[in-house]
Amino acid sequence: MAQNLYGPRVRMGNWNEDVYLEEEVMKDFLEKRDKGQLLIQRNRRLKENLLRPMQLSITEDGYVHCGDKVMLVNPDYPETEADLFLGGDLSLCMTPDEIKAHLSDDLEVPCGLSAAPTKIPIGRNTFIILSADRNAMGQVLRYGQNFCLAITGGFEDRMLYLSSDHRTLLKSSKRSWLQEVYLTDEPSYLNCWQAAFLDPQLRLEYEGFPVPANAKVLISHCHTNRGLAAHRYLFLSTYFGKEVEVAAHTHLDSHRVEKPRNHWMLVTGNPRKDSSTMLDVVPKPLAEDARALERDTRTPEQGADPGAQ
Repeated sequence: MAQNLYGPRVRMGNWNEDVYLEEEVMKDFLEKRDKGQLLIQRNRRLKENLLRPMQLSITEDGYVHCGDKVMLVNPDYPETEADLFLGGDLSLCMTPDEIKAHLSDDLEVPCGLSAAPTKIPIGRNTFIILSADRNAMGQVLRYGQNFCLAITGGFEDRMLYLSSDHRTLLKSSKRSWLQEVYLTDEPSYLNCWQAAFLDPQLRLEYEGFPVPANAKVLISHCHTNRGLAAHRYLFLSTYFGKEVEVAAHTHLDSHRVEKPRNHWMLVTGNPRKDSSTMLDVVPKPLAEDARALERDTRTPEQGADPGAQ
């Protein structure tokens, strides 16, 4: 079979048209490069924003406040129900769709979420705690209080809210087919969450008490009453590599107690210069010390045990 061995420089056939076409392609390339619209430029800007180092809030009284910047961390635990799982402390991360991320340098909504072994606060895993009415900045967050978890993703002009809704045939999590958790820019009641005390026998007694920082808590969705969960055994191939699924589902054991999949820590910043988060200081979560922390903040007239009131 004959092959076309001639190029535009041979000046045979539609050589003039081929020369003009090459010039137009080069002109279009240079114009997009000058405007920063090339695919590699968009990809680089998005990744720089998502991986931008962030500064977490430093708590002075040991509690979490509205307006604080924190990381949501699922503490490490031995997963006994699966042979292959992702170990270590996993932080809740923003995870844009890989195809959409290559086509745009901006965040697409709704945006997905995942859990990754990232202990350094960056744009994709630093959340801002907001009250439901947005007017309680600086006030202590309390058990049973509605609050929102917002994230900027390293962008200065974007604010996305952690949201969830009932599962449908067309809308569910990718791997487990449970209730989906996502990020959206529309403020609504679907953005509201609550923190609950870890021990179910003392949960009602601690209703209304301050939420301690860097301690295990439960985070449940107000509209659906489903707990935020990290599925360490369900892997996702994301824009940043191999991570695991996050969904809204309450996993209970035989004693009707939430499993470690639903345990989360609101991690704050470390005042020391040699470390960025309190995870580097506290070797394990202070779940068992939460009651002692509450007792220390009460006056003798209030009593030592909230159950004694």
